Amino acid sequence: MEEFNLEKMIRANVKAMKSYSSARDEFTSTNQNLVFLDANENPFETGMNRYPDTKQISLKQILAKQKNVLASSILIGNGSDEVLDLIFRAFCEPNVDSIITLPPTYGMYGVLAQLNAVENREVLLTADFQLDVEEILKQVTNTTKIIFLCSPNNPTGNSLQTVSIEKILNEFQGLVVIDEAYIDFATQESWLTQLENYPNLIITQTLSKAYGLAGIRIGIAYASPEIIQVLTKIKPPYNVNSLSQTQAILSLNESNKLKEEVAALTSLRTLLQKELPKLSYIEKVFPTDANFILIRVDDANVRYQQLLSQGIVVRNRTNDLLCKNCLRITIGTPEETDKLLTILKEL
Repeated sequence: MEEFNLEKMIRANVKAMKSYSSARDEFTSTNQNLVFLDANENPFETGMNRYPDTKQISLKQILAKQKNVLASSILIGNGSDEVLDLIFRAFCEPNVDSIITLPPTYGMYGVLAQLNAVENREVLLTADFQLDVEEILKQVTNTTKIIFLCSPNNPTGNSLQTVSIEKILNEFQGLVVIDEAYIDFATQESWLTQLENYPNLIITQTLSKAYGLAGIRIGIAYASPEIIQVLTKIKPPYNVNSLSQTQAILSLNESNKLKEEVAALTSLRTLLQKELPKLSYIEKVFPTDANFILIRVDDANVRYQQLLSQGIVVRNRTNDLLCKNCLRITIGTPEETDKLLTILKEL
């Protein structure tokens, strides 16, 4: 089998370009006595008058230690969506290349494909929301650059089977992006442990879910240092602001809080999985490894409006492929879960 060749993957214009060099790229120092007159900043101290660290060094050091990876294998983005967009822009030639996505799945893969003029070849998941590996590999052509896998998957909630992912990683000579936005709620091990074994693997994670930091927009890519170098070359120089970096570092240092909140949410998830099947209009409660549950009801549009009229906002996924009459319910606080169950039982 032909080995993965990163050089063949990179767009020619990206190879040829010279990345923007900011003042903080050209000179960095921990010496507090220096007078910085190089970046056209306002010199009067506000706490935020200086540009943020373009390389997010402190944040990467914490993540590297916690995730047991090299700091050079980490890219920090302004949310996972920026990270995903950078992957498109680095490796997919507009109006030439293609990707493969596996609906029902996260909708931004398709949106970014359209934005970057890249063909999106869709291969439906199976009836139990697993990978149809043979069909996926059949859809691969010489223009196929990336396969996007979401595990645990959104909106279905389930983890994809390890053996299926391994087969794709071994047989596809392009990039495989595994989106692990919900991995902290899963019992399945993160693919970070396999990062060194697959040079074509990119893993994306986020601080928006389990860490409760959706408002600061921190997305992360983990990959080989060579892939990270390519993505770093094209990222905006100050893509993660100082406030976000500071808050992320504070939260990452509160590991006990994370464990407590994840335990509380998974316990409430178990409660809902037990109680929801008792309701006659709920036809199926799908397995989940995320902080949400997908259910199939008799009429999703009607049930959605009923819940909305009672002050409960869920996500109606009935128009998604394979998700006819499905609602996606995020796990809330204990009080919100009690309210949800009370209202559901009264419908």
